[in-house]
Amino acid sequence: MSGQPTAGHPFAAARFDFTAEVPRAEDLGRVHFLAIGGAGMSGVARIMLARGIDVSGSDAKDVPVLTSLASEGATVWVGFDEEHQAGAPTVVMSSSIRDDNVELVAARARGALILHRAQALASLMHGQRRLAVAGANGKTTTTSLLAVALQGCGLDPSFAVGGELARHGTNAHQGTDDVFVVEADESDGSFVVYRPDIAIVTNVQPDHLDFYGSFTVVQAAYDAFVRTVPPGGLVITCADDEGALGLAERARDDGLRVLTYGFDPGSDVLLRDYSQDGLTSAATLLDGGIEHQLRLGIPGRHNALDAVAAYAAAVHGLGQDPAGVLAGLASFTGTRRRFEPKGGAGGVVVIDDYAHNAGKVAAVVETAVRLVEPPGRLIVVFQPHLYSRTQDFATELGRGLAPADITVVMDVYAAREDPVPGVSGQLVADAVADARPGAEVHYVPSWSEVPGVVAGLARPGDLVLTVGAGDVTMIGPEVLRLLGGGPP
Repeated sequence: MSGQPTAGHPFAAARFDFTAEVPRAEDLGRVHFLAIGGAGMSGVARIMLARGIDVSGSDAKDVPVLTSLASEGATVWVGFDEEHQAGAPTVVMSSSIRDDNVELVAARARGALILHRAQALASLMHGQRRLAVAGANGKTTTTSLLAVALQGCGLDPSFAVGGELARHGTNAHQGTDDVFVVEADESDGSFVVYRPDIAIVTNVQPDHLDFYGSFTVVQAAYDAFVRTVPPGGLVITCADDEGALGLAERARDDGLRVLTYGFDPGSDVLLRDYSQDGLTSAATLLDGGIEHQLRLGIPGRHNALDAVAAYAAAVHGLGQDPAGVLAGLASFTGTRRRFEPKGGAGGVVVIDDYAHNAGKVAAVVETAVRLVEPPGRLIVVFQPHLYSRTQDFATELGRGLAPADITVVMDVYAAREDPVPGVSGQLVADAVADARPGAEVHYVPSWSEVPGVVAGLARPGDLVLTVGAGDVTMIGPEVLRLLGGGPP
């Protein structure tokens, strides 16, 4: 279970043995988190605090969630210092923490138990009915929809999501029922630790190639994930996605119980007659020969698919009443940074979205196009995320952005990576121009110049969509300020 290099699992990047048994959270003693302010880390810390576990943590930046965690009982620091972790029997980290982090070095030197974030989350799931949502796209929304759907049935599930549920104002919750819903991140192979009773796979696509190296290895990782489902469990996959459909076929060959969903006519739970009206959407759901009406307070075919995945898990996995599940889904108000309205000014509306890989970008741009009525235009501000992803998928990102009337491409948000010579946002801007000759595309590498450029381009009736997993989320409010308004 050590953070020292091991060869215990083919996807462990030589840092963790993800096949090892995970101890119970109550046996960990004080738990210290490295980068506690992260979306995933803060969620695990919140649930541990709710369980009465002593929690501390450090983060490089003074992000708002630190104040929230401190109010919930955690001891937090801004900046890393080896004294912060002193005395904690257990230290939790993510794959983004480098081996030379001073707190990690000190923790290893004194023999502390080093857990990956996913292992720490799994330590909270003992004795629970486990539901895990994986996939290149749609994990956060599907997990959030599932939690809300179960609440609509009168259950109080525990959940840990990679984004903040708008209605709940949190990314994690310690429930009173024996159901635990988690977003299972595939980016580093750690999703095999959850061993869920019900596994949802929204799609299997070539992403995180900086870690996996090839799509073949990505597919093998998803195979390993679904094989952790115990006998009698359920695997739910999207029939519209070629990679997920192939996974379903292999899972069936392995003797697993599999249910498919989607617009594909061969789906076990079928969607059809999708419609979108502003920021709401609807579709017909056909399940076992019975028609149901699916109504959502969020737009997008991709979100309708995510809702049906949640429906399938709640109804066919947990035996909940379809009417209660559908009512819960209809009450869903969205997740922060997932097609989130930021406000309007001067007749211009701004929406923000976390999409950062090619599939997500294409889906969110397609959804936004449906909202714009001529002569209004769609202006997309896109910030590429990671040099490796930009280098590998610039062409696909360009295609996804091409339907916009105007595209403003920022420079790459590095996150955990070092710069790669020759890789910049210009690659994506060029790809947009190639995908749609004559398209209006602007490459603006200076962050501080982007709001002014966008405000200068925008006119009444336009929709500005900011897209990316980095600090592009702060562009929208600046654009609104320059246009003379602000968030509602």
